[in-house]
Amino acid sequence: MIAVGDKAPDFTLAAHSGEPVSLSSFEGNKNVVLSFHIYSFTGG
Repeated sequence: MIAVGDKAPDFTLAAHSGEPVSLSSFEGNKNVVLSFHIYSFTGG
């Protein structure tokens, strides 16, 4: 489990444009906030 302040593991996901984006590509350049919303944009 990741605790507050721990470094997040690297992962790659598709951006809205369809291009792959890795979390590590922002390291040292930008601040990143990860937010997960269960059933976001669904009727669930």
